[in-house]
Amino acid sequence: MDLYFSKYQGTGNDFILLDGRAGVDARWTAPEQVALLCDRRFGIGADGLICLLPSQEADFRMQYFNSDGHESTMCGNGGRCLAAFAAAIGAAGAAGRFLAVDGPHAYRILPGGLVELEMIRPYGYRVLGEDRVFLHTGSPHYVAFLPEGLEQLAVDTEGRRIRYDAAFAPGGLNVNFVQADGPQALRVRTYERGVEAETLSCGTGVTAAAYTWLIRSGLAAGGQGSVQIRTPGGELAVRVSDFGAETERVLLTGPAERVFDGVYRSRDSEVPAQPPSTSASQISI
Repeated sequence: MDLYFSKYQGTGNDFILLDGRAGVDARWTAPEQVALLCDRRFGIGADGLICLLPSQEADFRMQYFNSDGHESTMCGNGGRCLAAFAAAIGAAGAAGRFLAVDGPHAYRILPGGLVELEMIRPYGYRVLGEDRVFLHTGSPHYVAFLPEGLEQLAVDTEGRRIRYDAAFAPGGLNVNFVQADGPQALRVRTYERGVEAETLSCGTGVTAAAYTWLIRSGLAAGGQGSVQIRTPGGELAVRVSDFGAETERVLLTGPAERVFDGVYRSRDSEVPAQPPSTSASQISI
């Protein structure tokens, strides 16, 4: 049984992408199989797996699995990568709309390999303590602002402690540690549930951090605001218009890059007499 896939990354957040317009064999999306595919030693290696599926309401539908094998909530970096993938395989144009578990998302592919993705309006905002906030941006997020020391912080240790706190049971949440890098600039490091470790970037996480910063700093008082975010994997931007109104729009912009295409041959497949041709952009695993 062969699986044809593409590998994409967005600011270091990497994904296995499957073209499911004609369906995806359920054996590939079983939790144990997804976990194996995402394993960085025994599989392809990724933070998650995404299926592009047909939709009657939009250009396509997004189904997202975390690297632990379980279907999960919205992924902002994954959504941008999926939009780039859809355009590359002819499933949609350079601008379009897809459905995810949290609702519809419009996107635009911009020059320079950037993708602009419209996120849902954040909700559930509540202050948990000094410099600590909860909000939902398609996935649940805990945002902690630090005055200094972000680079030295043990994100896996501190993030895991908060992610598994009984106050957030049973689902837990993603944990973002944030430090201001200027009036309209932030640095963000994120512990992701489902990956159960720090990732190089998290799209819904930087959206949560930027949205919270716009509220705290008063930058969105005029109804508009933008924030540049630097993560360990690269830079993203979040722009909000009509802040607080019914017409509010939250846009996440960042790179989405194809790393390679490949064929994964399951353990029970026969090895062909002649291995498939390989290149820098297409390999067989």
